[in-house]
Amino acid sequence: MPRGAAARTAKLASLPLGIAGRAVGGWGRRLTGQSAEEVNTALSAKAAEQLFEVLGTLKGGAMKFGQALSVFEAAVPDELAAPYRDALTKLQAAAHPMPARQTHRVLAEQLGRGWRDRFADFADEPAASASIGQVHRAVWHDGREVAVKVQYPGADEALRSDLRQLQRFARLFQALVPGTDVKPLLAELAARMDEELDYRLEADNQRGFAKTFAGDDHVLVPRVLASAPKVVVSEWVCGTPFAHIIREGTTEQRNRAGRLLAEFHYSSPARARLLHSDPHPGNFMLLDDGRLGVIDFGAVARLPNGTPPMLGVIMRLALEGRSAELLDALRAEGFVRPGTRLDADDVYTYLAPLVAPLTQERFHFTRRWAQQQALRMGDTRSQDFRTGRSLNLPPNWLLIHRVTAGAVGILCQLDAELELRAIVERWQPGFVAE
Repeated sequence: MPRGAAARTAKLASLPLGIAGRAVGGWGRRLTGQSAEEVNTALSAKAAEQLFEVLGTLKGGAMKFGQALSVFEAAVPDELAAPYRDALTKLQAAAHPMPARQTHRVLAEQLGRGWRDRFADFADEPAASASIGQVHRAVWHDGREVAVKVQYPGADEALRSDLRQLQRFARLFQALVPGTDVKPLLAELAARMDEELDYRLEADNQRGFAKTFAGDDHVLVPRVLASAPKVVVSEWVCGTPFAHIIREGTTEQRNRAGRLLAEFHYSSPARARLLHSDPHPGNFMLLDDGRLGVIDFGAVARLPNGTPPMLGVIMRLALEGRSAELLDALRAEGFVRPGTRLDADDVYTYLAPLVAPLTQERFHFTRRWAQQQALRMGDTRSQDFRTGRSLNLPPNWLLIHRVTAGAVGILCQLDAELELRAIVERWQPGFVAE
């Protein structure tokens, strides 16, 4: 991991310079007769490739930010989807591994000099890379196959440096994710980075999920066997990654993966009082026995009272077209700043398409639907854009909003058809009128 602040800043600084340079060239091509749409398509494709190449190389906060953006790939127009998908797949799947000697040093520091005695076998070549660590496949001393997650040395300082730098470039990244406010996403990542750097906390999160879903017919959360501030050892899980299903899965696989993900997302706050808060395809897989395998619990929201019932109330009011009551509820929760004037019907028109998946027994989540929402909310000429800019996202709603949007993004990538309304009716407080 590049640790020098100057070197990391220089790499990140190349992003806005590169994007700006291409924009100048784009203006020239428009003068020669190319349409704005053709020019913007080409610019966005190149910007995507550069963005994720740089983020993947840096790892740390930069790579984590890229992974957070990756779930919105489904909202990118079809002509851009291929370069985005290729760049994102590389970002999610791998990064340059640290040398074996360095890995051994971290294990000795965290698990003790006799760390090898705790394993019957340990593979020096990492099986996967993550934003702030890498995963090794090993055999525990009792014969169980395990995943050993080892944090990169210097990940803490790199993460903080990246997030400070990325926040300066938030406006540039905004163009890559129409309809999504990138600044709150960065602020959320910055606020939670200390939690994600402590693998003991991640292990506790995972233990909470594993206890809740132990013996579950639909979800498998691997058990934790050992943990330290920069190392966590848990049972190995083998299945078909969601990234593979997104690329070439069958209709049956897509629908099952989507249904299991939606149920896990909506049921976890009620069952575990926890919300898995890192929704990207690399953290989910479909097991051979049909269950959903879930990994990586570094980002988890603790919801001691479950999901706020007001979320269900807002969804129901939008579904029923009760625009005045809907606006009152949004004001009460802080979605409308004091003194802001909004038309209730405009707010309803803005939100109604987002609850469309709940208007029918089965809904087909498609890239086309995601693209329509992104274009609708990102069109600066539209009333929906003006309405969206007038709404506020309260800090206590930020994580739930981002995770739900991320889960929906994965459903659209999966091209899944499922009974979302029945899942929401069962698990979301406030949705069913009492």
